[in-house]
Amino acid sequence: MEYSRHTGALGTLARVLSVLCLALAIGCALSLAIAPASAEALTTDKATARPNEDGGSGVIGAMNTRLTWEGTVEDGEEVSSITLSLPEGATFDGSTTRITVLEGLTRIDVSGNAQANGASITVTFDEPIEAGSLIRLEITDMQFPAAGGDYVVSGTYDTSDGEMTLADSPAITIIANTPLQSIVTWLDGQAWVSAWNSNPFLGMFLKPQLLVTSFASLLPGWLLCLGIVLIAYPFAIALGLLFAMLKISRHKLLRAIAVIYINILRGTPLFLQIYIMFFGLPMLGININNNVLGVIVMAVNSSAYLAEIFRAGIQSIPVGQYEAASSLGMNHVQTMFSIIIPQTVRRVIPTVTSDFITSYKDTSLLSSVGVMELMMFAKNLTTVTGNITPYMAAAIFYLIVTLPLIKVVGVVESNIARSERGGGPRPRRGAGAAEPDEVEKPAEDTHSVSSNVDQASVLEALSAPFRSSTESLGGVADVR
Repeated sequence: MEYSRHTGALGTLARVLSVLCLALAIGCALSLAIAPASAEALTTDKATARPNEDGGSGVIGAMNTRLTWEGTVEDGEEVSSITLSLPEGATFDGSTTRITVLEGLTRIDVSGNAQANGASITVTFDEPIEAGSLIRLEITDMQFPAAGGDYVVSGTYDTSDGEMTLADSPAITIIANTPLQSIVTWLDGQAWVSAWNSNPFLGMFLKPQLLVTSFASLLPGWLLCLGIVLIAYPFAIALGLLFAMLKISRHKLLRAIAVIYINILRGTPLFLQIYIMFFGLPMLGININNNVLGVIVMAVNSSAYLAEIFRAGIQSIPVGQYEAASSLGMNHVQTMFSIIIPQTVRRVIPTVTSDFITSYKDTSLLSSVGVMELMMFAKNLTTVTGNITPYMAAAIFYLIVTLPLIKVVGVVESNIARSERGGGPRPRRGAGAAEPDEVEKPAEDTHSVSSNVDQASVLEALSAPFRSSTESLGGVADVR
């Protein structure tokens, strides 16, 4: 019996000890769970980088910029040094550091020493920074990695309790360094560029670094400008030829329609026509893409001028051409498209080319209604940079197209004038040197003659202005 009582007491004691151990474990766990986490002695507020993109607002890697870091010392703490670190590829070598400490709105005079070591920099204060102070470090002429990406500023700091880890800053987005930016960086280091930019006029209108970046920035606008005029002009030619034919028609109604169309479009500014189309059509519930609407406006406007050019060209053809075609049995339509229009095209090529140049330049007016063509890009870039150089870059883009075309017009006009004086391409054989087989050849049918005229005269008439008068014709060069 007594043994049983001892055994029961031991069991009860074991159970009590188990319960106490379990309660102790639960209490420890709860105390750890509800215990406050150790607060940081220095809180990172922000980290930013100054834009270094010439003509933009981005931060480019491997180019000098200014890193600004801010942090706040927490209550009951003191900070004696801060080390800022960036990923491999960044460098603080050659940088200068400015230390600013604020207590509320009061600026505190603080001195210290900055020691750069590749991708990290350590700032040691002569006296510890007290609690509640805002620390601002402005590190000038440092560089982020050339590869670009999103980078955070990390590091450590020293307090009376020892070294502690600094919380990461918000990410800073860096643009990869491109060959274009490498050229700009090279220009920045050239003495002659500095001397050039020191001149107020040259630095404002032709800054080399901004000129280089402007070419790259304006390229999409230039391509859109070319696209609009190249798509619009074939439609303008077709419309112009149609209304030229209507204006010389025998029917009064058709002539009246052509006269009204041509006079209204030629008598009102293109700028006004653009505004009417871009703001008037949406009021009627007609919404068209801006680029497509730009093509339509340019085509319609140019067609009115081309109509007068083609009409004048058609009416300049001698009446004898019509009579000769009629004697061959050709009707009016055949005469126009086989005889008259090919000769007209020869005569109007210089004028049409000049009108194309005008239309190409007039696409700049589309920038007033938000079409992102060349002038819109130039205007935006000028607003950002406060420099006129982007407009000069736009002028160069226009000249790239207009100067060669002006040269082409001069060559064509010269060849046409030489042809009119009898100095153009000549037949391969003399007029009287007919082949023997042709002497006894029976007369061809009128329709056959007409077909030969259709195939030969059109090609001959269209290509003659572009052929040099000194080319070899039948073994004899025409030298004048």
